Amino acid sequence: MTTQTLRDRVSSILDHSGVREGALHHETSGVHLLRHMSPTGQGATVYRPLLCLILQGAKEVGTSAKTLPVRAGQSLIVSHTLPVLSRITEAAPEAPYVALVFPLDLDLVRSLAPKAVPPTDTRASDAFSIHCAETDDGITDALDRYLEQCETDAALRLLAPITAREIHARLLLGPHGDTLCRLLWHESTASRISQATQDIKAHLSRTIIVKELARSVGMSSSAFFEQFKAVTGTSPLQYQKDLRLLHARDALRTSGAKVSEIAFAVGYESPAQFSREYSRKFGHSPRHERKALAVG
Repeated sequence: MTTQTLRDRVSSILDHSGVREGALHHETSGVHLLRHMSPTGQGATVYRPLLCLILQGAKEVGTSAKTLPVRAGQSLIVSHTLPVLSRITEAAPEAPYVALVFPLDLDLVRSLAPKAVPPTDTRASDAFSIHCAETDDGITDALDRYLEQCETDAALRLLAPITAREIHARLLLGPHGDTLCRLLWHESTASRISQATQDIKAHLSRTIIVKELARSVGMSSSAFFEQFKAVTGTSPLQYQKDLRLLHARDALRTSGAKVSEIAFAVGYESPAQFSREYSRKFGHSPRHERKALAVG
């Protein structure tokens, strides 16, 4: 199985769905498919645990502190919920950027992990929760079969769940295995940081006290701060700020709430401060976001 074969299948699905450019949520498979005809500016979003395979073109993804380039034939694993900055760096009408995003089922990974043999080298020694590697043919083949099986009802019911399980197993056995296992090991640092990120998400408007957050996951304040930054690429306060702003952007786009109400809901004490930080993050004010949406 070659990357080109899977790329052709993804392109065919996008064509059939009428999506020349942009993103498609393929409902039967749960996979997101993307195609862009030109490079993009930097965008901010939240990545949840996922596998992203670049089939053509290239992109950059990371945080304000660390960026990774990802090119065709490579894939990245995101092991934590993470606010990220990304941009497509290589795309053209004759060779568009094409990518596939497969969401990870962490419960399934947990059930398979004890049977996986932990890798013995240091290929994933970096604690950062975004890990890039060359994509092996086994993963590419399994993803292609999975998409094909999701096209018919019988195969969707009988074969697709088996292949989805295979994809997760291959990830554990391949170059992304260390990254996933670090997240799952109960006493690992990455697992503790994962608990902390979940707590921040669950109480987004609450002021963070790093000492208390560190104590809740059984770490000293200094070790917690150092490891949190190593895993997420940012500090706990910046992580919360990024999540707040992304959550606010979604609310501006999907609700009729006032800008001030949204600011208070995500934890800002001052609408003016919210507006300043929103403009710094996205390049325009919250009110401009609303106006642009209304015009569109």
